[in-house]
Amino acid sequence: MKTNKLKITALGLVVILGVTAIMPACKSLTKTQKGAAIGAAAGGTIGALIGKKAGNTAVGAIIGGAIGGTAGAYIGRNMDKQAAEIEKTVPGATVIPAGEGIIVKFDSGILFGFDQSALTATAKQNIDNLAASLNKYPNTDIMIIGHTDSKGTDAYNSKLSLERANAVKTYALAQGVDFNRLKTVGKGESEPIASNDTEDGRAQNRRVEIVIVANAKMKAEAKAASGN
Repeated sequence: MKTNKLKITALGLVVILGVTAIMPACKSLTKTQKGAAIGAAAGGTIGALIGKKAGNTAVGAIIGGAIGGTAGAYIGRNMDKQAAEIEKTVPGATVIPAGEGIIVKFDSGILFGFDQSALTATAKQNIDNLAASLNKYPNTDIMIIGHTDSKGTDAYNSKLSLERANAVKTYALAQGVDFNRLKTVGKGESEPIASNDTEDGRAQNRRVEIVIVANAKMKAEAKAASGN
């Protein structure tokens, strides 16, 4: 976790310095234009932080949910705390802290049998532990994204990826996670994070990503706490 925090700090400084350098030359910009410039810089920072560890849909959900500023920093501290707890309690997951959000990634082999969408016993234990964390931190929205490798047809892979995402959602609901917090997406083979030309690469692409971002209530609390 220390390494990730150092990366966040360093990238944050890059964004701040970059925006500071740009703004004096753009005094004529409207507040909306300036906000867009800062948002684009922050989005680039989050994208660089995540790199190719997750697909575009997960990265987009993090960037789209970010509010930035001191309120964003408040949210980020809460997310860092939850990420650290998930890393300790969900041994089958790869936890990616990403500023104002978290991506929890499972290789499909941990959750499902080959070409299956039924959760294994190990998967259920992992999701039990993750659901406990989600229930402890209720002011978040959760997107569950299924992915496959490139073997099989596009239609089949899209269907399988959604079925797997829905299987995770159904089990999380059974553990008490609020239905209104959960959304599922099946991306099939469309967002690889490694080459599909090797078995190792295909194994990386067969995955489920769970994206955790602040909901409206947490954002309101963050703005109140930071005086925004």
